[in-house]
Amino acid sequence: MRRLPIRLRTSSTPPPHAAALRAAVTVTVTVAAATAAIPSSRRFGGFLGYRDGLGSLQRGLGESLRLPLQQQQRLGFLTAARPLFPSTALNTPHSITTTTTTTTTTTATTTDSDPDTPPHLPRLPYRFDTGIALFAKRPPRPFPPPFLSPPSGSFSDALSTHDRIRDRRVYVDGQLIRGFTNGDDAVLASDRFICVDDGVGAWSTRPRGHAGLWARLILHYWATAVFEDAVRQGEGGKPNPIAYLQRAYEQTVEATSAPNDWQGTTTAAGAQLHYRQAPDRTVEPLLYVTNLGDSQVMVVRPSTRELVFKSTEQWHWFDCPRQLGTNSPDTPATCAVVDEVPIREGDVVLALSDGVIDNLWAHEIVDKVSESVSRWRAGDAAKGRGLTSDDSEMGFVAEELMEAAKVIAMDPFAESPFMEHAIEEGLASEGGKMDDISVVAALCRKN
Repeated sequence: MRRLPIRLRTSSTPPPHAAALRAAVTVTVTVAAATAAIPSSRRFGGFLGYRDGLGSLQRGLGESLRLPLQQQQRLGFLTAARPLFPSTALNTPHSITTTTTTTTTTTATTTDSDPDTPPHLPRLPYRFDTGIALFAKRPPRPFPPPFLSPPSGSFSDALSTHDRIRDRRVYVDGQLIRGFTNGDDAVLASDRFICVDDGVGAWSTRPRGHAGLWARLILHYWATAVFEDAVRQGEGGKPNPIAYLQRAYEQTVEATSAPNDWQGTTTAAGAQLHYRQAPDRTVEPLLYVTNLGDSQVMVVRPSTRELVFKSTEQWHWFDCPRQLGTNSPDTPATCAVVDEVPIREGDVVLALSDGVIDNLWAHEIVDKVSESVSRWRAGDAAKGRGLTSDDSEMGFVAEELMEAAKVIAMDPFAESPFMEHAIEEGLASEGGKMDDISVVAALCRKN
């Protein structure tokens, strides 16, 4: 749980939002959410700001609201009618630089039928084999209206499914929402794009705060922009990562504006797989890494146990990263950084939330990934783990890395990167940092 930047500490002007949505009907809904503990003053540093009318921090998070919703609650609350990008938007140049906790652990792998990997994309010379591993420090809040799953149509299912954390019957612009939610984090793994969005958990103290929703929506729109432009440009098109994330940010602002008015902020880190022609005229994989905030993308070469690349964290100050959302001055167009990273077949690309990098140093991550790859290929991974035929190499790598970070996070006497950075800032700190831990691991291979 981290601090939330605001434009002006004394400002009473609400952040910019898009125009009100089309005609709506009024329905009565009840928002019920568990009350989260108020973070320490050290974490918040007196820097939290409110818009007028938010009310006291002590107000319960459960309240009855009358929210105007459109007649097509899930299919029409955004501007799906206009194209995602103007015809020239993606061709513009962009800059490229060369306590008590409840836990949930989940692993998953993507397949060709996964909705996060659309089947109609143009074929690339290379692809990702992916796996994810998730650990939530507390159960995520259910998505609020109008971002609810529709009721089940079968007596064999629960009558309402909106409380299923990873239920895919959540619609945005008529599409099933992409990715997975992990506490306040959101992750996505496809055969050409992976990302982690880390929602700032301090929004859980706000009656209308929902960082997990912001993280998931930006992830959904981000991936949608990547895939739609790939289809539009065809196999030889060059990606424009800043335009993708900027558009995702703008659409999330619109989706969470009045009458919905759900507040939150999130970091964003993603890696898009592409290719380029090498000097000897062969084709080699090329990674476009986009980062805003303190989540990270790393490239590990298990064959040499080498860290090939690590993105740079972005901070306003310690424990307050750059972030997209309510009251934040940061935008992708002004703050996001893109790196073009040549990689090789067999490299492992990682998208990590700060739950990993605050608890493990970079060399520990490299060692754990390299060791996990070696164990899997030697056939030792199944020992004591109960793995099945559905498990994958990258799923195993992701889970091993998540477990290593969790061990440190839960150890009050461990030495951790977060503890070291806090001491450098003159703050008393000891042990690991309990946080949502999200890992996406992707193996680059020929398609």
